[in-house]
Amino acid sequence: MTIILNIGNTYSQAALWDGKNFEFLPRIETAELTLDSLPAKYPIVATTVVPETKTRLATDRISFIDAYNCGDLVDFSQVDASTLGADRVANAIALSYSGKLPAIALDCGTAVTLEIVDANRVFKGGAIAPGRALMRRALASGTAQLPEIPFSTELPEYAGKDTVETIRFGVDRGAVGMVRELLEVAAKPYGGIDRMHMVATGGDAPFFAAALPFLELASEEFTFCGIRLAAEANFFR
Repeated sequence: MTIILNIGNTYSQAALWDGKNFEFLPRIETAELTLDSLPAKYPIVATTVVPETKTRLATDRISFIDAYNCGDLVDFSQVDASTLGADRVANAIALSYSGKLPAIALDCGTAVTLEIVDANRVFKGGAIAPGRALMRRALASGTAQLPEIPFSTELPEYAGKDTVETIRFGVDRGAVGMVRELLEVAAKPYGGIDRMHMVATGGDAPFFAAALPFLELASEEFTFCGIRLAAEANFFR
């Protein structure tokens, strides 16, 4: 049994891998994550985008994956792998074993990221942009009167008539437009959106998948499969 751990900016998710199936554990706020939060008797393989958390959790019990210790599952030689987030590495690996290449993963969390893998399992780069929560937070912290509004799962149909609805229309419609533009431009070298497999993962993935019909909603296991494959290629050979 192994613990597969995906440490995000805001939340962290762990799952037990028994060699055949994942058993997901309750989500934990990353700021509160400790080794004591996880079952004590199993080794841990993790991705993290939070350097402080990586330092805080560092023990012989936990192994962190990156672009340099995931075997030869994906070729990262065409990018600056030293700056490549481990979550993006895991998504690229999961894409490469999806059986549908070339492909793009859209990871929707605090940040929105794109990972592009071509037909030869070469990582071709991607994009990083603010997610809906970060956009809301930036408006609230950077202005004197705008509130941080709650999430909505539905895309607004009409322009807002009060401050809350106006922010929702601007942020949520703007986020969808941003993602559509990023995907369209990223897909151009491969024949366009209709010629690429595109999946959405992460906590806000259902919102974007509902708004953009060409996006397939990935399973909850998507990024975890990438972490697991990297672990098997490097740590558990």
